[in-house]
Amino acid sequence: MHVHTVRGAADSSLTPDQLIEEAKRIGLTGVNITEHDRVWEPHLLDEFRERSGLFVSRGMEVSTDMGHMIAVGLPGYLPGIRKATELRRVLTEAGGFMIVAHPFRHFFDPIHFRRDGRPPFEMTPEEAAERMPVFRLVDELEVANGGCTPRENQFALRVARALGKRGIGASDCHSTNGVGYYVTVFEAELRDQQHMLEQLHARRFHAAQGLSTGNFRPYEEEPAAAK
Repeated sequence: MHVHTVRGAADSSLTPDQLIEEAKRIGLTGVNITEHDRVWEPHLLDEFRERSGLFVSRGMEVSTDMGHMIAVGLPGYLPGIRKATELRRVLTEAGGFMIVAHPFRHFFDPIHFRRDGRPPFEMTPEEAAERMPVFRLVDELEVANGGCTPRENQFALRVARALGKRGIGASDCHSTNGVGYYVTVFEAELRDQQHMLEQLHARRFHAAQGLSTGNFRPYEEEPAAAK
């Protein structure tokens, strides 16, 4: 659900061919390509889809004033979507889906807030769910992101539970090592992007882990992090 390649991310070393090879090796059946503030050209996406045999969704990771958002259903980069409220409006009109990416990355590193002259983050998951404006805009949040610490992911999962959301699993991969680290499992085999959007809006999915290591299972709250 969150994949970066050399075609659209300067910080990625993952080529399309490597993505295909690694996806097939671990048993991943689909990818949501989410380059930074851009989408693949339709002919490149169609060629990749045909050559890979994977389900391929054209997504985007949008940099907004409220953090990074995974957008599904955008035709391309549109004016004004750096404002999260405008991205929300556009996606609502298009029937798209909006996911806040890695919502608590660095939140438990006191230096992260000290740089901006802010006190350390001390909210409970319930307080974060109620008081952080971003969660009133998005359809879902990443609860398992391959670039986050276990503490950050577990906190995001507890926030999702407080919000009554399912939670998205996403590798945020930039190399072959990250492909499939966390994934989202859909209840139905996806036919096309419209069907994927229908399944997302119907909440017919769950986050999972362990596909790439042979220990495939749902991503759940760990006992040490339980209330």
